[in-house]
Amino acid sequence: MNENNVNTAYRVSIISLAVNLVLSTFKFIAGFAAGSGAMVSDAVHSASDVASTIIVMIGIRLANEKPDSRHQYGHEKFECIAAVIPSAFLFAIAIGIGYNGVRQLLNPGEIPVPGFLALVAALVSIVVKEWMYWFTIAAAKKINSGALKADAWHHRSDALSSVGSLIGIGAARMGYPIMEPLASLIICLMIFKAAFDIIKQAFEQMVDTAADEKTADEIYRAVYSVNGVRKIDLLHTRMHANLLYVDVEIAVDGSLELYDSHRIAQEVHDRLEGQFPLIKHCMVHVNPYDNK
Repeated sequence: MNENNVNTAYRVSIISLAVNLVLSTFKFIAGFAAGSGAMVSDAVHSASDVASTIIVMIGIRLANEKPDSRHQYGHEKFECIAAVIPSAFLFAIAIGIGYNGVRQLLNPGEIPVPGFLALVAALVSIVVKEWMYWFTIAAAKKINSGALKADAWHHRSDALSSVGSLIGIGAARMGYPIMEPLASLIICLMIFKAAFDIIKQAFEQMVDTAADEKTADEIYRAVYSVNGVRKIDLLHTRMHANLLYVDVEIAVDGSLELYDSHRIAQEVHDRLEGQFPLIKHCMVHVNPYDNK
């Protein structure tokens, strides 16, 4: 990730921090004032996004450090770690919200009817967090940042949880107070799902998962488009955080001089790294072509 992309990530993250601090404070106050457990839970979820964004900022900065003698392939996987840690926070928050919802369901007489302010807070949260999702995901796609994408999905999961709060609070005010703890349980499941998806993607990027089939097919076509490549003997790809490493063995006419074989291999290398910005490094090995 170049310095411009890092600056873009930082700008988006600072805006996220400011908005989340204001929004979570508003939701806390509204939840307590209106006697809404679902809104207080929702506020905790928003507050967790502050910690998530700080971790994302640290992870992106570390991932952008240049290779050194101990990390000769770079530091990009720090960005994966930056996505895993907030996911752990989300799991813990989901457990807390789920526990509170179950406790209220087992003691229905203790469930208060939330005030109108909680309904207003839920509506505000849905609008603000959905805007933050689109704002952050656009930047994540632009700079190809997995950590920023994870942060965007934090905003989306918060918006979804606020939808659950809105439904629960509205139903409680219409005479069905049991709906609010049920909404808390739905929020719990939504947060669990978001956390699982984020952590799954991060681990896939850390354990050398191959590129998707569409990308692999495009790489095949790009290699075969180089004049002199008779056959692809092997093509291996592996994700390195949000980047891609490619190892390819090409077969060329065995009667060619070393210089000509090298020229073909260099052209394959340059074409792949030029055509696919996702590719961080490409290693090309040349074999003599055997048409038997």
